[in-house]
Amino acid sequence: MVWMVIAGPAVVVVAAFATLYLAITIPDPVLPTEAMNPRNAIENQGKLEAAMAPAMQARNHASTGVVPEPPK
Repeated sequence: MVWMVIAGPAVVVVAAFATLYLAITIPDPVLPTEAMNPRNAIENQGKLEAAMAPAMQARNHASTGVVPEPPK
């Protein structure tokens, strides 16, 4: 019974060290500062709308049920 009480916290400690190892060896990538600049968002608005077109068509199709026309 004592080993069952000790095993729970021991597993949590091992999992914490495994998580720490993963966090240190595989860090999240840093976003470029251009991505956070609101001026770039305004300048690239046309590119953003073109990139979002398939997502907008899918959203509209899902909400209305009407199949969109293919782009010309």
